[in-house]
Amino acid sequence: MSNQSETALPAATADLVDLLTRAQRALARDLGTVLEEEGTSVDQWRVLRALDGAEGRSMGELAAEVEIPHPTLTRIVDTLVDSAYLYRSQSSRDRRRVSVHVSDLGRRKLRRLDALAAAHEQAMAARLGPDTVATLSAMLRSVRERL
Repeated sequence: MSNQSETALPAATADLVDLLTRAQRALARDLGTVLEEEGTSVDQWRVLRALDGAEGRSMGELAAEVEIPHPTLTRIVDTLVDSAYLYRSQSSRDRRRVSVHVSDLGRRKLRRLDALAAAHEQAMAARLGPDTVATLSAMLRSVRERL
């Protein structure tokens, strides 16, 4: 009997990972379509959100926050800097360290993106039902905290 439960667990885990990956990709794809109206990707929006309200962050801190690999994050930040939504500065504490900050233009852009994302989330909640969204959000927060 215990042999059946031992073999069922890896299959359930693989299915869970696949289901979460597929759901995440579908949601990101849908949101990406909405954010394209502002010429912005989901990852660019996430970077702006992570930096909003911060005194500036190093690339390492930012990479850990948004969970984007350093080379990809560098390209995203470079694009946002070229668009004047972000800027870089030397850290006042350590001259070797560079911090990334949101500009005023970036904050205005983020407000528009957040409004689009909120409308997208409301539409998704209407399709799935508010109870499903609340339960799923709570479960995913719990899983993230435990991992």
